[in-house]
Amino acid sequence: MTTFRKFAVIYLIASLLSACGGSPPEETLSEEEIVLTFSVGTMVANLFETQTALVTPTPASTNTPLPTNTFLPTPTAFNTALPLATWTPAPIFYSPTPNLALIPTVTGTPPTATSNAGALAFGCNNAAFVRDANYPPGTTVSAGEGFVKTWKVENNGSCEWAYNYTLAVVKDDDFDSSWGRLGRNVAVGTWAEVSVIVNAPKHAGTYTGYWRMADASGNAFGATLALTIVVP
Repeated sequence: MTTFRKFAVIYLIASLLSACGGSPPEETLSEEEIVLTFSVGTMVANLFETQTALVTPTPASTNTPLPTNTFLPTPTAFNTALPLATWTPAPIFYSPTPNLALIPTVTGTPPTATSNAGALAFGCNNAAFVRDANYPPGTTVSAGEGFVKTWKVENNGSCEWAYNYTLAVVKDDDFDSSWGRLGRNVAVGTWAEVSVIVNAPKHAGTYTGYWRMADASGNAFGATLALTIVVP
């Protein structure tokens, strides 16, 4: 309570007392009366303050609480790719039925295969061509030139070649060939050189001749030995 308000209350009480008592002769207040009067004023002021506090409503608190952070739910994806369909191939077994009307029927006697005469053995004798020792196929030779053609051959039979084995003509239309005897024995599985003496034709062209090994009786055996030359 302010000082001004205290003095106003004291003044009010003094006025009330004066009105009730008429106009007595002016008296001087003692010290105790002054203290009592001041105490009564204080009590009345406190009473007024208490009543005012009871009547005046207490203003409501205006502090608004802060909003609480609310986390949104995790969105659910609706476009999830569907799993690809699996396909298991089913094997199909097909057994065709042949049309017997379309299968040719063999009539008569089937032909008998003829063995290559150039690779045939005679008895226990046989010969295999190894390589050309000279004048490989397509060699150019002057017209009328004489020369010696040599081959390397292997005894692939089952008996030894004798020293008097020689050569036999298969085809010699252009060379006028001649030859000698083998001159030595050749064991099975070993090789030897055999030669023929020839004369090149006198006219331009490509010429070929064929010979084979032969035993002492002239029986040919083994691979065919060829000579091919070119006369320019």
